[in-house]
Amino acid sequence: MQNNGSAVHKEQRTGVRKVLKVKALLTLEDGETLMARTMDVGGDGLGLVTPKAVPHGAVGMVRFELFHDGKVQSIAIKAKAQYCILSNGEFKVGFRFMNLELSAMAAISRFIH
Repeated sequence: MQNNGSAVHKEQRTGVRKVLKVKALLTLEDGETLMARTMDVGGDGLGLVTPKAVPHGAVGMVRFELFHDGKVQSIAIKAKAQYCILSNGEFKVGFRFMNLELSAMAAISRFIH
């Protein structure tokens, strides 16, 4: 659900997040693909900045790269939109991971710790 910025957003995160600002690709189940940027990542989800609103509950595949210990790890994770807030002409979208694969979970865990 889109928000014009006047309502208060209830924080839904349950885990530690670490700032991560890299390019990402979001492919929604309807086939629409959006170029995005990550804001942060944690063990249960991540924040993206997108040029278009993403409806609450929308499911998609998020692809991005983690750089850690001199190595690049490509990540592709199925995620569900938890909120979408309009901010400075862009949309901040919070995603909760769905069916996180072990390799992606391990890479994110190493990155945030």
